[in-house]
Amino acid sequence: MLTLWAPCALQAWAAQPDMSTPIQAQPKAVAAFDFVPRDPAKIPPGEFGDKVRKGYDLMVNTQQLQGRYVGNHLNCSNCHLNNGAQAYSTPLWAGYLAYPAYRAKDHHVDTFAERVQGCFNYSMNGKAPALDSPEVVAISAYAYWLLMGGLLDLSGQVGAPVPELSDKQLQQGGNDPSFVLPEPIAKTIEQMGRQKLPGRGFPALPAPASAPSPDQGQQVYTQHCAVCHGANGDGTYANGMTGMPPLWGEHSYNWGAGMHRIDTAAQFISENMPLGKPIQLTPTQAWDVAAYINSQKRPQDPRFNGNLTSTAHAFHGAEQCYYGQTVEGVLLGGEAQPSATGVTSTPSAK
Repeated sequence: MLTLWAPCALQAWAAQPDMSTPIQAQPKAVAAFDFVPRDPAKIPPGEFGDKVRKGYDLMVNTQQLQGRYVGNHLNCSNCHLNNGAQAYSTPLWAGYLAYPAYRAKDHHVDTFAERVQGCFNYSMNGKAPALDSPEVVAISAYAYWLLMGGLLDLSGQVGAPVPELSDKQLQQGGNDPSFVLPEPIAKTIEQMGRQKLPGRGFPALPAPASAPSPDQGQQVYTQHCAVCHGANGDGTYANGMTGMPPLWGEHSYNWGAGMHRIDTAAQFISENMPLGKPIQLTPTQAWDVAAYINSQKRPQDPRFNGNLTSTAHAFHGAEQCYYGQTVEGVLLGGEAQPSATGVTSTPSAK
């Protein structure tokens, strides 16, 4: 029986800093801050509304960027449920308010637009569009519109037009000092902190009593997940459209994506899966099935430097994941990878 529970890198590196710090999980709010984002059906006409609509369209069908900026079979809405509007599913409105923010992942204070670029590089296993590209600006505009529309409604200005921002302003995010919050809720938000808007990220999940078991997780997957995502985790894809997203394999998120973490995946699964019937699994089942899903092969971390051990050391030192570990005889992250010339090579583990 396989049961692993350790940081990705070797135990000697356990004290190394976590270079991919996840969003801090939080307890679910108890009706203390009833935020409801604006309905996309209310996106206004005009040039600014067109940007917002384009952002919505890209969330729904990110596969339209396949081969340009997207390298797998996922859509943004596969992780940001309800097209980025659903609370406790990394909603765009809460994320927008939290940036700019420092990210240990890249040793940098990221704007919201830079955070979007990271999603393309890791979760979409692609190549990020430029910061000032129509795509990044549109996703930023959509996130901003969801946030500001909901804040205006919450402040009593129901249906009030969302103030238009320039492309450069949209890229910054709502944690920028120049971003003005609507009254009279501004003081409440500032007291709780712009990075801690209720609904952001995923709800906290109790730590497992023992190490999560991929073996037990396989049973949970077969019973609750395979009907949608397939026995081999490859989801459904036809005519350039994703039906159900692949959870591992060449068409899923890569080893740099936040969802490759066992804890992050467990929190998401516990709150949001099975789709349409959430909060059905016990915490133990969520931990186990997250371990099973993330003990499978997937595309290489884009930060891979040619040496698996040093890459794990540099970028995965304290994560709860299987990158650089051997599971069922497979060195994860060490699978043969195609090069730009089309010649496959196996990463060194030394």
